[in-house]
Amino acid sequence: MPAVPTDPLVLVLAIAVVGLGAWLAMLQWSQLRLRRRLRAVFGSAGEEGLDEVLDRILKQLARTEERIDALNKVQGDFEALLRRGTIRNIGVVRFNPFPDAGGDQSFAIALLDSEGSGVVISSLYARTDTRVFAKLVDGGRSRYPLSDEEQDAIRKAQAHRA
Repeated sequence: MPAVPTDPLVLVLAIAVVGLGAWLAMLQWSQLRLRRRLRAVFGSAGEEGLDEVLDRILKQLARTEERIDALNKVQGDFEALLRRGTIRNIGVVRFNPFPDAGGDQSFAIALLDSEGSGVVISSLYARTDTRVFAKLVDGGRSRYPLSDEEQDAIRKAQAHRA
């Protein structure tokens, strides 16, 4: 049977060595778990270093930002296209232009884009015939004379701006 050291210094050093061994084992276990997690996150067999992985991610992020900028430009172009030339505001006025015809069968309808440009269409109903008129509108105004009903239709369309 080996002799048990009785010197306190040897005993303290032996306890310290056992404690450091246990600490080293814990650090090795922790490092192993960390490597497994990094392989799960970064893929491959862990051949890439952290710098290479971060560089690859930054390059992907830069490409993504470029694509987002391009999509934002396309969205702006579409919004500009929709503002001009797309019917977005409609105003309708029904009226009776002739006292002998009943029922407000005549109408004026304004079809305008978001800038107040488009067309106003009027239909005048009489017992014997119906007449239809179309007048261009630019910025809420027409170069042709507008009836009160046509002006009301334009005002209604502009009041309902989208």
